Amino acid sequence: MAQKDFPPLKPKVVLGVVAHPDDLEFTSAGTVAKFVADGAKAYYFILTNANKGSDDRSIQPDALRDLRRKEQRAAAKILGLTDVFFGDYDDGTLECGQAVKRDIVRVIRQVKPDVVITMDPSVLYSAERGIVNHPDHRAAGQAALDAVYPLARDHLSFPELLAGGLEPHKTPTLLLVNFEKPNYYVDITDVMQAKLDALCAHTSQISNPEGASALVRSWAEAAGKASGVHYAEGFVRIDIRL
Repeated sequence: MAQKDFPPLKPKVVLGVVAHPDDLEFTSAGTVAKFVADGAKAYYFILTNANKGSDDRSIQPDALRDLRRKEQRAAAKILGLTDVFFGDYDDGTLECGQAVKRDIVRVIRQVKPDVVITMDPSVLYSAERGIVNHPDHRAAGQAALDAVYPLARDHLSFPELLAGGLEPHKTPTLLLVNFEKPNYYVDITDVMQAKLDALCAHTSQISNPEGASALVRSWAEAAGKASGVHYAEGFVRIDIRL
């Protein structure tokens, strides 16, 4: 997918919706930091409790959940986020159901984002990169898409939210994380260090900070080369017209 010409994107409110702590740091925290530097308020919604992703045989699920939330808050502070919301769906079991969609709609109606960043649910795997996309990533992306359009928009969807004072909201732009077929790039050159610092805040997941930083830097360099800057992050951008 070739890069397209889009109007400038300078949101006032940004919401990232993903499955796990560190998902956004690996993929799009530079873009979040860039938007914050330009004056936006930014929020994360982490859908799972991340209570399974550890090689430490001594740690219990509740302790892992608490640790990973602490790490995500530390990363958020580095990036300048306004707040982080946490869901409590068990790691590895996330499904694109009505309860998850309702939770996302609730947060969308609370913070009223101009841009929602999430995973592209159409990405199942990348043979070239040797990656199978985590099922939680796919479920989070699909649920976020459904929440943005049409559920957060329609007042008759989840009437209990409207009864609780949460008015419908139309999010004009989606940025979907897709390393294979981006049509839009964000220059993150000036905030690359903040992205790496935020990534390395996830100490339970990153045993080799130098190696992880080098890998993520190589991704940003490749995206930068494709878009004519030093470091960039690429997305499928959708400007919703309906």
